[in-house]
Amino acid sequence: MAARMPRLLPAMALALAAALSLSSGPGRAGEFVVIVSAKNPLTSLRADQVADIFLGQSARFPDGAEAIALDQSIGSAIRDDFYARVTAKTPPLVKAYWSKMIFTGRGQPPRELPNSASIRKLVADNPSLIGYIDKSALDASVKAVLAAP
Repeated sequence: MAARMPRLLPAMALALAAALSLSSGPGRAGEFVVIVSAKNPLTSLRADQVADIFLGQSARFPDGAEAIALDQSIGSAIRDDFYARVTAKTPPLVKAYWSKMIFTGRGQPPRELPNSASIRKLVADNPSLIGYIDKSALDASVKAVLAAP
């Protein structure tokens, strides 16, 4: 068994190198866009406005229309990157924030969906919704109001 281990190391190193190269290619974390329906009159939002909506501090877009946030699934790279860049919070800080908000009765976290395609589909059909998706999932049914800062 010990004699076989040295032969496995180059294969493991090659697999690790391939995985790392994939993480820096298209679709890697960091290439997200915040979206609203193409029917929504908004053209852009600032990062602080998006943060307020996703952290339950505001339930309205700047024009006064209702804003309902949709989140990616917990543990996804895009979610972690979104919160790090837009709210300056790590996953444990986001969890702690929402635990406090729920406990004090001041809010509920955004509804979670499994992927960019499902978020795009719901946002496209409802001008009140806002979400963030992988930039490669962007199409004409939605519009980007903020690119990854």
